[in-house]
Amino acid sequence: MAAPKIEIYTYDDYKNWKGSWELIEGIPYAMAPAPVPKHQMLVGRIYNELNKNLNCENCEVFIAPIDWKIDEYNVVQPDVSIFCEDWEGKSYLSSTPKVIVEVLSLSTAFKDLNTKYKLYEKTGVKYYVIVNPANDEVKIFENKNGFEEVEFKNEYEFKWEECKSKIDFSKVFKW
Repeated sequence: MAAPKIEIYTYDDYKNWKGSWELIEGIPYAMAPAPVPKHQMLVGRIYNELNKNLNCENCEVFIAPIDWKIDEYNVVQPDVSIFCEDWEGKSYLSSTPKVIVEVLSLSTAFKDLNTKYKLYEKTGVKYYVIVNPANDEVKIFENKNGFEEVEFKNEYEFKWEECKSKIDFSKVFKW
């Protein structure tokens, strides 16, 4: 018995869909249900940390939902990201971000830990940060021809070219 044929979608399909979606390797992923309050609180605090500590003239911190169109078959919406491109007048971002943060949720954890991990690694994202709100655990991966987990205590400074930013996770997880 043959495997069922999976329809592959493109950005032209994606931009006409209602609701919140991501497109990975042509396969649509619904972004529902909406994140829980703790998830959104962490996203906001991480954004604040990265934004207030950003030392770079050409980069900006973005918070979801914002489209990163990688190619015709891949459009994702990282929770928090740092892009270094001219974004004015555009309907999506297209350069590879320097930093991506994903806060896990029950509905997205597998995708964030596997599918997006591989996609971000392959596309050359410099830093991938995975935050688990269930146990306030953080893993940071730096891309050195493949992701390598880095060790840190409460703070981590992200550096690329002449730029940098940092997150103090003791402030992110202050309950």
